[in-house]
Amino acid sequence: MKSLPNLLTGSRLVMALFMFVALAASTGAVPYFANRLEPATQFALQRWAVYAFVLAAVTDFFDGWLARKLDAESVWGAILDPIGDKVLVCGAILGLLSLGPQPMVVLPAGLILFREFTVSALREVGAGKGIKLPVTLLAKWKTTLQLVALTLELIVAAWGAFALPDGTALRAGFEWAAHGLFWLAAVVTLITGAQYWETTRKALAS
Repeated sequence: MKSLPNLLTGSRLVMALFMFVALAASTGAVPYFANRLEPATQFALQRWAVYAFVLAAVTDFFDGWLARKLDAESVWGAILDPIGDKVLVCGAILGLLSLGPQPMVVLPAGLILFREFTVSALREVGAGKGIKLPVTLLAKWKTTLQLVALTLELIVAAWGAFALPDGTALRAGFEWAAHGLFWLAAVVTLITGAQYWETTRKALAS
């Protein structure tokens, strides 16, 4: 039972990979599938990609909760969990952008990717000098915001795949909620990135 949290974290990595490949394949970006997909198959790939993302996002809560509940916190879990989060978020952003032009998404998406890679580099440099960058409460909320916003953005981008009515108040509401949360997630993401940067700077200067 104590291996269950790490299995969930590992499954998040697998689902993140599936989600990205499914979204890329639905646009014809995977060589074998290029010019071979029927619309129904494209929509099916997009639906399953969204389902995989939502399921992977849920594991982000349960793996940590189970690790604490089962007293199964481990070094591997501490390593894999942030990696799983970053792979899921970055994979979803790249998959989302592959679905077509989305002016309201490009800038916050780029800012989030910039921050995630920068913080990963800071952690690597810090680890080499014995500096630890523990995950802050705001950073945990940042991840939650990112996952919720990306879920809504993926639904909006794959709207036709779910046979939802187009040109309605429902879609307009989804778009406003998705874009608003995504921009908010980008702002919080940059704030946490600045916090990690300042913590590392002070630690290196001391």
